[in-house]
Parts: sequence; C-alpha cells; structure tokens
Amino acid sequence: MFAKNIQHADWKSEKHVPVIECLDNVRANEMFEVKVTLGKEIAHPNTTEHHIRWIKLYFRPEEGKFIHDVASFQFNSHGESVQGPNEGPVYTHHGGITWMKVTGSGTLYAIAYCNIHGLWESNKELGVTGIDESYPDQAPE
Repeated sequence: MFAKNIQHADWKSEKHVPVIECLDNVRANEMFEVKVTLGKEIAHPNTTEHHIRWIKLYFRPEEGKFIHDVASFQFNSHGESVQGPNEGPVYTHHGGITWMKVTGSGTLYAIAYCNIHGLWESNKELGVTGIDESYPDQAPE
C-alpha cells in the first residue's frame, strides 16, 4: 500500500511535516486563502543535498468518498550550479499560497516530499457555514 510510505508527525516537533494555515471555519462558496509551508517551528534545510521538492494540497468533503487535488507547489532551485552544490544564485523556499472555495465542510490534506526523507503528511479540519443572505455578493456562482 502506498499509504504505508507516508510519514506522520506533529509539525511542532518534526521539520518535514507540512503546516496548513487557513481559517478554521469559512463561508460556503466564498474564496479563502490557504497557506502551506514547512519548517514553521523547526527549520528544514534548503540545500542541494537536502531539500523539499514539492508540496501538494488536497480536499476531501465531509460527505464525499473521493479526495480533490487543490494545488501543487514545486521547488526547483536549491543552490545547484556548475560551480558545485550550494554555489548557485537561486534557492526556492518550501511554501505556497492558494485561494479556494468549498460548498461544505471537510478535511484539507498536505503532502510534502523531502529528497532524503520521503513523504510527509498533515491535515486540517475545515468547517463551513452557510451564506449570509444580507450579502448578495456571496451568493454561489
């Protein structure tokens, strides 16, 4: 099983675990920001030899059977250079921001890939409230 290869831990004590930051409760059909990073409490290296290659963000509706692919963030520059490792002029940071909207509650999942330590996962429950009729611009599209 592929899932057995994904590691889990508390991001406050493990530098490889992605951190999902967004409101705990959002309004149905209203855009909200989601930030996904690594190393919020313990910095992860960002070197040619040891780095985060990508983070993926998913959403599973509370009543849904399937997961939905929300965003992918790739980090392609880690100091590589023809002069040697860590001599390059560019380093990308392992973090991304996206905007999304949902119709109901569910769970956000983030998976990150470290080139040495493999796959790491975290999740965050997301609550959803109804639309406030006093704000017509929040009506579903």
